[in-house]
Amino acid sequence: MSSHEYTVPAEGLDAAEVAEPGAVTIVVPTFNESANIRQLLHRITESVPARLPCEVVFVDDSTDDTPEVIREAAQDCPFPVAVLHREEPVGGLGGAVVEGLRTANSEWIVVMDGDCQHPPSLVPELVATGERANAGLVVASRYIEGGSRAGLAGGYRVAVSRGATWLTKALFPRRLRGISDPMSGFFAIRRSAVTADVLKPLGYKILLELAVRSRPRQVAEVPFVFQDRFAGESKSTAREGFRFLRHLVGLRTASPVARMIGFGLIGASGFVPNLVGLWALTALGLHYVPAEILANQFGVAWNFVLIEQLLFRDRRAHRRWWDRLGRFALLANADLVLRIPLIALFVDRLGMGALTATALALVTTFVLRFAGTEALVYLPRRKGGNRAGAGARRRREVERAQAQRAEHDRALDGDWSAPESAQ
Repeated sequence: MSSHEYTVPAEGLDAAEVAEPGAVTIVVPTFNESANIRQLLHRITESVPARLPCEVVFVDDSTDDTPEVIREAAQDCPFPVAVLHREEPVGGLGGAVVEGLRTANSEWIVVMDGDCQHPPSLVPELVATGERANAGLVVASRYIEGGSRAGLAGGYRVAVSRGATWLTKALFPRRLRGISDPMSGFFAIRRSAVTADVLKPLGYKILLELAVRSRPRQVAEVPFVFQDRFAGESKSTAREGFRFLRHLVGLRTASPVARMIGFGLIGASGFVPNLVGLWALTALGLHYVPAEILANQFGVAWNFVLIEQLLFRDRRAHRRWWDRLGRFALLANADLVLRIPLIALFVDRLGMGALTATALALVTTFVLRFAGTEALVYLPRRKGGNRAGAGARRRREVERAQAQRAEHDRALDGDWSAPESAQ
């Protein structure tokens, strides 16, 4: 990932005003929010008391002049402001938040949007609530007493928000217990309560990712009123909606058992293109035997696309797509070849009835196909050269992250120091 970081120094701070550096880091993911930056920083300046040391880190995926606007607006801020611009927006706004978590210097990290719909006046209360409750995560909720979703424009967005909240809570009842608003983009988390490397964000619902993959034991909530966007247009599009659904499936199928169930459901859905293909080919006059063989490939292709997108999306980098497709097709067709001898074995040697033998053969070949798909298609290659190459890539990523962090720390250390005239 290519990135550039600019740090704007804070000016005019007295040493007595800063008890400790970076007590709170406010992480703001941005995408083309230049019209909102000055207002957001103004509200933060007015809302966060001087006794609460604060730094703001923008993680920017913009294609407009947002980074430049941030640098200019930060000149008037009494706290450090940094912007990390990502040339490759991996993971969307959720991925930007993860980058911010890695960069933050503070014990408490507050995540909020850059469109001014999340009130910065709530930042001190989020942190104070976390300290009082000894919580690792404090969620600003629209759905508890005192909260409101008033800033959602139109009945459609309200319905989508409500539906997404209901769906996520239904899919993750234990992980989301005590969180009334898992779709909230406004929350505070202790730096010690989250490990950024375990997160695999896709889209903009990072709180859901945090709660499911690394939920702190103690969670608290405070009400907040979701406000109107100050300027610009909402980033909530149909495309983001599909990414959210893919993310939900990926989270729900993270365990092997859930992934096997998903594998089976996708396999069952493959009968539809298989039967449609068989009907079309026989209608064109093709003999039913070659038609059956060809139609089976329609089902294989259907299953491969769904499995790639829904079950193994985060494992696709280990092999090229044509290699994965070839291996998957080989396993799927071997299933047919293996099933007949298995049925014969169960009937002739074990004395089973034909129906029982067929059912057992279906279960056996399904389990073998699932295990083979995981092991032969989506697990990394085990050759020494590839391991060495992967290790070298990991070392380079770690070194790059360490260099960025060191540069960021040096800049912010200078920001928190009192000017020479005040010493």
